[in-house]
Amino acid sequence: MAGLPSREITSSVIPAAPVPAASVAQPMAEPQGQPQEVLAWAGAAPEPQAFAPVATKVGMPLPSQRPIARLLPNNPASSGSTRSKVYGQRFQDAKPINFGKVRPKHYAVHGIDVSRWQGEMDWATLRSQGANFAYIKATDGGDHLDPMFKTNWKRAKDAGIRRGAYHFFYWCRAASDQADWFIRNVPRDPDALPPVIDVEYNGESSCKMRLSRARVQEKMQVFMDRLERHYGKRPVIYTAPDFYKDNLDGAFENYPFWLRAVAQHPSKVYPGRKWLFWQYSGSGLSQGVEGKIDLNVFNGTEDGWHNWVSRYAS
Repeated sequence: MAGLPSREITSSVIPAAPVPAASVAQPMAEPQGQPQEVLAWAGAAPEPQAFAPVATKVGMPLPSQRPIARLLPNNPASSGSTRSKVYGQRFQDAKPINFGKVRPKHYAVHGIDVSRWQGEMDWATLRSQGANFAYIKATDGGDHLDPMFKTNWKRAKDAGIRRGAYHFFYWCRAASDQADWFIRNVPRDPDALPPVIDVEYNGESSCKMRLSRARVQEKMQVFMDRLERHYGKRPVIYTAPDFYKDNLDGAFENYPFWLRAVAQHPSKVYPGRKWLFWQYSGSGLSQGVEGKIDLNVFNGTEDGWHNWVSRYAS
């Protein structure tokens, strides 16, 4: 056993409040000039299925060739045409924390992450409250599509919010199957933020497997390589403290990290780790959504945000 189930559970796992009924949007048309993609939800969305452990071959070799990361563009495009207004955050917190000298409010760009558990949301209001970016749950495992993904994906963009999709990784499924499932459900939108792989322990999962550190990293690499080849964007790694300590400390130095730290600043929880996003609360409150919502900040200035986003804008 490489650690106990985490108490640092994201809102994508357990709802903080009863979930309102949610309708699912119709499939979106691809932007003009873009090749048509055959998405899994082009027809009826599949029903969530109970996960069953799937045997995986131990010692799977790493890919012989990995895609080259585009961490910095060769010719950075001017962000003048892609800049959107950055709203100051007006969020509240049901369980406020004193983070000391460096607090979330000291960061210029705030955002949220959401899943089906937030139900119907007023995205335009969320943006005006400070949701300048949103990561939206798309998939987990190899057969589950978040029933609110299509709706949230479209409405966030309509509201002018920069958004990306994330996948909750399931340790009892082959990494390649999970990557293929994500690709089948998340459009290749040139304006989308890089995809996210969410890796953490989940005590609520039917998968009780605890893999070795080497095996965890191997499966992650297979998944991330496949997404990077498909989307042309290096994935972001989201994780929580205990999982990071057991499996990721010192690893994946060339990948951006999104770190959960709801009691202390990331510099205290993840010493030495550079980070792109910080999830500082799982008990956020905002106009535009009922119940609690996860709150995040971007690690940089407003200009830094615009420059980073411009790398992924069409």
